[in-house]
Amino acid sequence: MSQLMQDTIVLITGASSGIGAACAKIFAGAGAKLILAARRLEKLQKLADSLHLTDEQIYLLKLDVSDRLSVESTINNLPPAWSKIDILINNAGLSRGLDKLYQGDFQDWEEMIDTNIKGLLYMTRYIVPGMVERNHGHIINIGSIAGHQTYPGGNVYCGTKAAVKSITQGLKQDLLGTAIRVTSVDPGMVETEFSEVRFHGDIARAKKVYQGVKPLVAEDIADVIFFCATRSPHVNINEVILMPVDQASATLVNRTGN
Repeated sequence: MSQLMQDTIVLITGASSGIGAACAKIFAGAGAKLILAARRLEKLQKLADSLHLTDEQIYLLKLDVSDRLSVESTINNLPPAWSKIDILINNAGLSRGLDKLYQGDFQDWEEMIDTNIKGLLYMTRYIVPGMVERNHGHIINIGSIAGHQTYPGGNVYCGTKAAVKSITQGLKQDLLGTAIRVTSVDPGMVETEFSEVRFHGDIARAKKVYQGVKPLVAEDIADVIFFCATRSPHVNINEVILMPVDQASATLVNRTGN
């Protein structure tokens, strides 16, 4: 195990699967201390077991980032040994449905807005003041190509990711004059549970999204996030957009299967 990030405390939201879980693995491998947050504690526990870390190296939080009072209480009551967070990875996020806006499902809208925008804001609001106090820290927000280009049926989801883009830029401006870094990592097609969640568990429909394409995988994104987090302290990677070679934009995809 490398000690590149020894004593660095990294909090990852949405850590129970996909990009969050891949981040946990790569940061654990570099010796970081992990605070893993997700709604599914049993999945977090399974991930924690697979990492073979001691209680001093990992701390699990059952947390719904869209619940402001829960976020406030959880962050404010972290044990002293875990309270000085160095890196916040705002990864929790989801997409629901591909309906036309005028046929959209209100519950789907609420879920996307509450998690993708409000959840990211709550986590940032409760953690960044400590970073400012210590004049040290890094916030890494997981955006999406959807925040740069709207695609058919993506209306509200794309809107939430465009908000993440603006919020990230605004936060960077607000932190000017401090040593705190702010980064947005914005992937294109990544094969995780993402499409399964979007289609409410319809696995067959989810698989079609990646048919004939070699998509990115969670580890590809974690690799880029880790790169951003390990630059010299004076270097801020503002934004990274990454896509599979088979993708040229939000809607242009080569499906030959090569």
